[in-house]
Order: sequence, then C-alpha cells, then structure tokens
Amino acid sequence: MLFRFLRYLQRKMGASKLSGMQKQVLSLYRGFLRAARSRPTEDRKRIEMIVSTEFRHNSKEVDRKNFQYIEYLLRLGTKQLDQLKSPDIVSLSSIKVVTSKT
Repeated sequence: MLFRFLRYLQRKMGASKLSGMQKQVLSLYRGFLRAARSRPTEDRKRIEMIVSTEFRHNSKEVDRKNFQYIEYLLRLGTKQLDQLKSPDIVSLSSIKVVTSKT
C-alpha cells in the first residue's frame, strides 16, 4: 500500500526524486501505518482507511506549490499521530465537512 502511494505521489509530482517536504509527507504516512499496527484488527483497518483517504484527498486537492498549507498539514498530522500513539487514545475518527460555494 505504501509503495503504491509512493508511486502515485511520484507520478503526480512528475519527478523521479522526492523533495524534502515529500519525504516528510511519506514519513508521516508511514508513521500512521506503524501506529495503526499496534491497534486491534478492526481499529487498524479503520485507521488505515481514514489515513489513506485523507492523504489521497489532500494530494489531489492541495496545490503542491502551497508550501505554507502543506507545512500546516504536516504539523497537524504530526500532532494527530502523537495523539494516536498515546495509550489513552482508543481510536481515530474522521468528520466530513461540506462547504457551499456561494
């Protein structure tokens, strides 16, 4: 799954080598997958699905030149990963926010 995501990211970016920020994103993604492995099977699958969906969504929706927003997402993701690693946290949830373009 990680290698498919890596290939997808490389195709999207059109580069053979990854930048420092791309490496940070992949490291964060791998961190979530590692943290998910420490959870029960049902939670692990749910966490992997949420993480995969969020990363794919952001890879399609976020302009790759918007470095400030990408850095913000990296900081947010790092905080969420730290929370997920905490033994006090039971699971991960996701909320979908729909905004109208008026």
